[in-house]
Amino acid sequence: MRIGVLTAGGDAPGLNAAIRAIGEMAIRDGHEVIGIANGWAGLANDYTGTSLGANELRGVIAQGGTLLGTARYNLDDPAGGRERVLSAIDEHLDALVAIGGDGTQRISSWLAARGAPVVGVPKTLDNDLQGTDYCIGFDTAISIVAESLDRLYTTAASHHRVMVVETMGRSTGWVAAMGGLAGGADMIVIPEFPVTMNEIVDHLDKRGSAGLAFSIVVVAEGVNLSTLGGVESSELTSEGVGGVRLATRGVGQFVASKIEERGDFEVRTTVLGHLQRGGSPTAHDRIWATRVGAGAYDAVVAGKFGMIPVVRNDGVVLAPLSEVAEGRRKVPREIYDLCAVFF
Repeated sequence: MRIGVLTAGGDAPGLNAAIRAIGEMAIRDGHEVIGIANGWAGLANDYTGTSLGANELRGVIAQGGTLLGTARYNLDDPAGGRERVLSAIDEHLDALVAIGGDGTQRISSWLAARGAPVVGVPKTLDNDLQGTDYCIGFDTAISIVAESLDRLYTTAASHHRVMVVETMGRSTGWVAAMGGLAGGADMIVIPEFPVTMNEIVDHLDKRGSAGLAFSIVVVAEGVNLSTLGGVESSELTSEGVGGVRLATRGVGQFVASKIEERGDFEVRTTVLGHLQRGGSPTAHDRIWATRVGAGAYDAVVAGKFGMIPVVRNDGVVLAPLSEVAEGRRKVPREIYDLCAVFF
């Protein structure tokens, strides 16, 4: 069997662990593993499949990024990209494992509905895919946020400043909430539970009245600017797949400037940006990426196409791609309320 593997969308720590799991298990069982370079582009344009052997997979579990390369590639502009992927799978592969987030799994679900032998693997730093408790890269991302807050804490305390830290989080606040909770943030602002600038400044004033002369405010990049009293720019740049590059919205800087305008605070901004994607994956990401990668391989050899291994209750189970391809897994109220406890 010729099993293709691709990584699409943004890179994430732990991708190589999943690729390694799929590849080494396939090689053990006498199958051929084909690495598809640069995501869907490697099937929709010139075919980029290359056989992966044990040497290519050795030692990669500790490496960040993806050994296959990735891209945010729009299969619908120009039209016909999906059909070219179908043809490429039929011509070159017996099965395809697509590792990626909601956009990748929507394409995977579409392909599977048309008979393509596709299995997914959940990956997104935002950790917001429906139906799974874990996505590749999330644990590393929140660990980086927590470490960053640890470092910023000492400067904030020394200079009696408010530090506004912008994290990733397009539609949900998992990275901000969990990274902020682990790093001892004093206030966390996420898309699921909008707050106004008055509420932010009031919170900082209360801390000041309690003798706390500094604060760390964590803001997810996808929060609603209009709720905070801002206006969305009409000149935001795109990521090439129809999505706005949220870092260009300047949410962290906007919040910082408004805090300075409305209170007696000295404020600094830190945008963590791609630091959250980089570096070696945590042990947690290595282990669970390996487990969902192994689950994907098992699904392929069992012929269970149109499925995706997901994490539920500390185990890996298969779910239909159609279940994870739509909607968002939101931060629940109880987690947000817990974040707010720590004044």
